[in-house]
Order: sequence, then structure tokens, then C-alpha cells
Amino acid sequence: MTNKKGPGPAFPAGANKPKDFKKTLFRLLGYLKPQRNMLIIIAVMAFMGTLFSVISPKLLGEATSSIFDSFMKGTSVDFAFLGKLLIWLLVLYTVSALFTFLQQYLMAGVSQRTIATMRKEVNEKLTRLPLRYFDKHPYGDLLSRAVNDIDNINNSLQQALIQIITSVITIIGIIVMMLFISPLLTLVVCVTIPLSAIVIRFVATRSQKYFISQQATLGQVNGHIEEIYGGHQIVKAYGYEEKALDTFDEINERLYETNWRAQFMSGLMMPMMMFIGNIGYVLVSIAGGILVLNGNIRIGDVQAFIQYSQQLNQPMVQAASIANMIQAALASAERVFAVLDEEEEASELPALVDPNQLHGSISFQNVSFGYDPENPIIRNLNLEVQEGQTIAIVGPTGAGKTTMINLLMRFYEINGGRLKLGGADFQDMSREQVRSRFAMVIQDTWLFNGTIRDNIAYGKEGATEEEVVQAARRAYADDFIRTLPDGYDTVLTEDASNISQGQRQLLTIARAITSDPLILILDEATSSVDTRTEMNIQKAMNEMMQGRTSFVIAHRLSTIKDADLILVMNQGEIIEQGTHMELLRQKGFYADLHNSQFSEGQDEAV
Repeated sequence: MTNKKGPGPAFPAGANKPKDFKKTLFRLLGYLKPQRNMLIIIAVMAFMGTLFSVISPKLLGEATSSIFDSFMKGTSVDFAFLGKLLIWLLVLYTVSALFTFLQQYLMAGVSQRTIATMRKEVNEKLTRLPLRYFDKHPYGDLLSRAVNDIDNINNSLQQALIQIITSVITIIGIIVMMLFISPLLTLVVCVTIPLSAIVIRFVATRSQKYFISQQATLGQVNGHIEEIYGGHQIVKAYGYEEKALDTFDEINERLYETNWRAQFMSGLMMPMMMFIGNIGYVLVSIAGGILVLNGNIRIGDVQAFIQYSQQLNQPMVQAASIANMIQAALASAERVFAVLDEEEEASELPALVDPNQLHGSISFQNVSFGYDPENPIIRNLNLEVQEGQTIAIVGPTGAGKTTMINLLMRFYEINGGRLKLGGADFQDMSREQVRSRFAMVIQDTWLFNGTIRDNIAYGKEGATEEEVVQAARRAYADDFIRTLPDGYDTVLTEDASNISQGQRQLLTIARAITSDPLILILDEATSSVDTRTEMNIQKAMNEMMQGRTSFVIAHRLSTIKDADLILVMNQGEIIEQGTHMELLRQKGFYADLHNSQFSEGQDEAV
């Protein structure tokens, strides 16, 4: 299926402005609630790993003080003491590395389960959205939200969560150790913490809008590529390559600008944080040297303090990196949540009516409909169709033929009047109950990537092998299927390009036969196939229509001469109706259409 829409703006004007990021953040964190027990275990492991790592500078300081004291007193170095410290350091580093490995392993599972839940919600949401939503949004942008944005959240979540937990515990552990060694030097180091917080807030608030714009523009790029690739034959046929490239270059340039601005603004954070960290390092060195000279602190403790100040700077720098990832994740989360928050088709409960017991009559009673309720396309449509009748619908483009079919399938709800199936009101049945009694064979054949057997069985849940083969025979598809190397096990490629257009159409007819519908909707699809295949398709359609109510959207009048009733539509209204001969005798709109097709011996599409 091809996307007939232009790429268009994925977001309305002003979408690059910051929105309620706190709400988005808390909503994103809400997906972690089912994993809270595992997160507690990860936090404990992070605490243990950090505890062992923050103790090591103190032990190294003790080693330095021991050597310094031996030098100042002129005594021999206490190698036994240093040996014990070395063993303790090796143990601490090993245990710390082990806990770090375990927390990374567990966090990978947490993030993947969380993202799997989000993917499931998005996929289920897309199945519940009304058709009008897909009419208004480019497929490429929807794919970008369902794939690229969720992947972005996944990457950010896995890295950011573990860094947040580790950084918070590391900062707390280091501050506790520094307070234990020297409250005065701790105060000197803490002067830089507010500066770091200010920098993070300053850069984050200014770069966030560029991350949002970046994701929106990426959706536009995907939409354009999907559209041009899907219709590449038409693009080449009309020499549209240069224009398509120009459009791509324009969107790609916007993507480059937003990416550059986002990365530049977020990239300012790292050097600024390093600058602040170096300021703290200098302050500790000066203050520590003065305290050592005054005898208020041991030199090894100053060394430990310098090491702690560097360790404290590391999680602060990590916080800057985390802020970048969180901004990108929130920008993607907003786009995903926008899909999840879209209005769904109203949920329905199956009615007490058994659709299998209904007969195939259709009744339109003063039906009115418009995609925009203020501008109705169909006005006060009245029509009574008896069971088993074949109803042909003809008319110029935009007459309302497809809209009428959309209403029959309940892809859209009528704005006024009543629509009945077998005497039962559509509104008294669920959409699934209504659609279970219909089958569609349309021009745009849709077959999924799978075996021919699976595609035919798609029409009926639990279809048996016998039912599949019987349906293929009735659709005149069995012969060509058996000539394929793998027969019914032949795997159809993307867009079923490994079989012909006519063969694809025969398979869709076989699928419709498998569903054993009460009512058929047929959109003639024989204009692009050879004469022999056209005859097979026509025979298959005629056989399938036997005893069933059928609606045929007619493009060539030669194919509907035997219809029980022909509806001539124009501007959403039935302007003529009757049999083929009755309409010719009226010498009206239908007669003019007929004469225009056959006046020169032609049989063209209306």
C-alpha cells in the first residue's frame, strides 16, 4: 500500500516550543513502576559498588600518610602496613567491579522490558485508532514514532537510569567521606555544586526545544522517503527525481540545522562542567596545603580529598551527559505519548444480535455524512437493497462511491439517519460484528509477507487446509499456485512482488471466499491485467457473488450490465437508479457516461 499523502509537517506550527516536560518525565517514569523491585535491587548493588569505590581513596591516603610520616621521622617504611592496604584495595576494586557488572546486567533487562511494554501499547493503540487519523498523518511519520522514537527512548533509558542511580549514590557517598575527613574542605568543594546545577539548568532549558524539533523533522524526512520510495516508478515516469531531491534536501537541511543546534547547545554542558570541576580542584589543593602546613590535616587526607573532588566531578559531568540523553528521550516520549493520547474509536460491547443469523439486506434511511460534519458529502441518502442483489455504483471522481463503502464497513460513523443490516441497526452492533459479515476485494491488493496458504487463511480464523485449497479453486488460483516451486508454501515477498498483479488479485478473492461473507464489496481490479487473467478474475468474482448481496464500484460500464440495480452518484447523492436498460432509456447522466465510453468503441475507466 502506498502513501498518497505528501510528507507535510509532522507537527503543527510552534511544535518546537518546550511543553510540559515534568509531566512527560513523570509519565515516562511511570512505565518503570512494574520494575520497582528490580530497581531497588539495582540501587542496592549500585550502593555496594559505590561504597567500595569511595573507600579506596581514603586507603590510598593512609598509604601516602604512612610513607610521608616515615620520611619525616627518618624511620623505615612500614611495608607490612602498605601490603595490607594493597590487598584491601584489590579486594575493594574487584568487588566494586562485580557489583557494577551485575547492576548493568539487571538494568538491561529492566529497560528492555519497559520498552517492550511501550512498544506493545503503541502497536495496540494503532489498531484502535479511527481511519481518519491515518488519513491525516503521513505513514513515514507514524513509523518514525513507533520505531525511531521508541528506540531513542530505549537507548536513553538504559544508559540514563544506571548513570542516575550510580551518580546519585556516588555523590552522596563522596560527600559523606569528605565530611568524615574534613568538614572545612567539604565546604570548599560544595561551593562548586550550585554552579554545576545552574549550568545544567541553563543549557538544558535552551537545548530542549531543539531536540523536539529534531525528532519532528526526522519524522518529516522519514515520511518523504517512504512516499518517494513507495512511488518510485511514478517519480521516474514523470521526471520528478530532481524535485524529489530538492524537497529532500530542504527537509534534510532543516534536520541538519536542528541537529547541529541541539548538539551544540548540549555540547556546551561538558566543557562548562569540566571548568567548574577544575575550579574545585584548585580550591581544594590550595586550602588543603594551608591546612597541612598548620597541622590541621594529614597530607594523605588532602590527597584523598583531591581524589574525591575529581570523583565528585565525574558524576556531575555524567549528569550533564544524562541531561542530554533525557532531553532526547523526552522529545521522543512526547511524540509517542501524542499517539497514545489520540482519541480512539469508541469501545463497544458485542450486541445480543447474532450476525450469522442476519439476512443480507441493506437499508440507508436519510443517511448523512461528511468527513467534516460542517461540510456533508452525502445528504439524506435513502436506499433499500434486497438480499442477493448486485448493486453497481457509478459516478465521477468525488461522487461519494468510496465514502458509501466506508460507511458500509463502518470505517466512519454516519452523522445522521440510520443504516441497517438485515433489519438490525448498525449502531446496535459492534464494528467487529458488522465487519464480520463483509468481505472486500479492491483494486489496491494487500498481501502480507508470509506464505500463500497463510494469506488465503487470513479470511477466516482457524481455516483448515481443505478450506484454503477449496477457496483457491473457486477463485481460479489453484492452478497457478501449484505451478510455483513451493506451491501453497511459497513465501510472498514485500508487496508480493514475486507474483503478478492478476495473481495477487486472485489470492485476495480466495481470501474473501474463505471468510464466507454475507455481503461483498468489489472494486473492479481488472484494468491492469491481461485478457485471460481478467476472464479468470471476472469468473471468480461472479461465482463468489452467487447468492450474496454485492456492492460493485464500477469503473467500466461493460462489467455491470447484468447488475440488479445501478446507482448513479454525483456530489454525494443518488441522481439516477435502475437497471442498465432502464437507465439508457432515461437518456440522463448514465446514458451520457455509456455513450462516452462506447461511442468510439472504447471501454475506459470512468
